[in-house]
Amino acid sequence: MGKLIYGAPMWSVEFEDRALAHLRIVIIAKLRRNETLTLSWKSDAVGVAGRSSIWLHPAIPMQFVFFGGREPALNRAWIEALMVTANSPAGLELVPEPEPQPKPAK
Repeated sequence: MGKLIYGAPMWSVEFEDRALAHLRIVIIAKLRRNETLTLSWKSDAVGVAGRSSIWLHPAIPMQFVFFGGREPALNRAWIEALMVTANSPAGLELVPEPEPQPKPAK
């Protein structure tokens, strides 16, 4: 279980390490381009009923903390699905992980 630590004063929310690794790729890509966005998730996935959203901005401190011993393998299909939501008017939403797409044969 990892944490996204955000803002000053600090506030945090827990995500599974695998989900957090994929969110980190998308969030950093957007913030690197100085794009702001919202991040939304179903709170029941983290132990509280309902939905939550936060506003992400490049000027607000953010830290990704992973508690697992290894970097999770990344699923390109999940990164692409998350990026589609991040580029939508509603913002980045933690969507379920799709099946990995097979690599094309050479």
